[in-house]
Amino acid sequence: TTEIYTLSLHDALPIFAIAAGAIGSSFQHGYNTGVLNAPQELIEDWISSCNNSTVGPGPDNKCMDKTTVTLIWSWVVAIFCIGGMMGGSMVGFVSGWLGRKGGLLANNVLVIIATVLMGLSKTAGSFQMLIAGRLIIGINSGLNAGLAPMYLSEIAPTSMRGAVGTVYQLIITISILLSQILGMKNVLGTESGWPLLLSLTIIPAIFQVLTLPFCPESPKFLLLDKDDEMAANKALTWLRSTIEVHDEMDEMKQEQESMKLVPKVTLKEMLTNVALRKPLIIANMMMLAQQLSGINAAIFFSTAIFKSAGLTEEDSQSATLGMGAMNVAMTFVSLILIEKAGRKTLMLAGLVGMLAMTIMLLVSLLVFDEGSSGTSWVSYLAIVAVILFVVGFATGPGSIPWFFVTELFTQSGRPIASSIAVAVNWSANFLVGLCFSPLQLAVGPYVFIIFIVLQIAFIIYVSFVVPETKNRTVEEVTAQFRK
Repeated sequence: TTEIYTLSLHDALPIFAIAAGAIGSSFQHGYNTGVLNAPQELIEDWISSCNNSTVGPGPDNKCMDKTTVTLIWSWVVAIFCIGGMMGGSMVGFVSGWLGRKGGLLANNVLVIIATVLMGLSKTAGSFQMLIAGRLIIGINSGLNAGLAPMYLSEIAPTSMRGAVGTVYQLIITISILLSQILGMKNVLGTESGWPLLLSLTIIPAIFQVLTLPFCPESPKFLLLDKDDEMAANKALTWLRSTIEVHDEMDEMKQEQESMKLVPKVTLKEMLTNVALRKPLIIANMMMLAQQLSGINAAIFFSTAIFKSAGLTEEDSQSATLGMGAMNVAMTFVSLILIEKAGRKTLMLAGLVGMLAMTIMLLVSLLVFDEGSSGTSWVSYLAIVAVILFVVGFATGPGSIPWFFVTELFTQSGRPIASSIAVAVNWSANFLVGLCFSPLQLAVGPYVFIIFIVLQIAFIIYVSFVVPETKNRTVEEVTAQFRK
């Protein structure tokens, strides 16, 4: 009985810390990415409504025209990514000033402000409040995208670093799927329900505020940044549920000694020092591979593809939910495989799968003729291509880039590197969202050729440049770049 109790306690405390650090942070990233998809028409109608006091009838007693509504809606959607860029650029400062745990806790203040603005925007009749709320929750998500993977990576043992780091993307996929389910017309996707739908983002923030204070700060932050060996030892003892943490403490002390031999890492040092610049380029290329591989474009195009196969609107919505469920399932599989197969292997496998499915999607869209019943099988082929594309993304590119940056840098360079990498990720996300629709309108299905070329380039880059970090300490990885 004692052995069973000890084992459960040994497992429970790290799981509690991982849940406290990840759920309240990555949920904001995923949920607010997907929450506007279902109620888009409802919110657009509200924006254009003459009952909206801030956009009420003008001198000619006419409501807002369609072009203006579309422009406002574009800002409602895009401002989230702009906020993500802003938050991402502040990761280094916040993580160094407040710590990883402290930064995550303080970041929930932004969730409260954003919830109030978005939840009361309809009552106040102000689309400006909705835009402001989306900007603030975007800043929160950008900060979380750097702070949470950093915290998770630093509290995890070396042998479990990849699996724990994948938790961030797993919760993103779950929260996207949850936002799609809650946004359905028979749930909260209604005229009166969408403000509540946007306000539910407060729940995971409350969960984190109630749980994270019981968890320790990152041991690496305490020792390497604050030079507090006693606090670091206490934190590590809590996380491992044992006092036998001498080996890990010695490993961190070795990293601390190595840090003393090099100057403090600044942005200039990061860009001019070859030993720092090369891993920074690799981290940014991994982030670009995630966003420029076409995942957002494929998901954007999925509804039209499903409808082209003759599915009703309800069936198309169900197919989209099925695609989201597949994304969750494959991310969970990636979490299990990552310590066995390795980061590089899964990244390459995912990119190769995405390349094959993008080619299949392009061919099916070019062959498909909506007026011909003989090509109906092609549209179903396109559906399969989109779903398997998501499978390829979830296998590696979806999760690995988020924590990979933390494995390439020592403690002194990690905050600045994470800031740059997260800002690059959000910028690429914004770029795809901004450019895909105009390009698709101009060249049709041939827009996917751009993604095919980019995917091939990323496969070559990962194959020849990106190192494998599985079961290697940070010191071993960084020593490779110093050579």
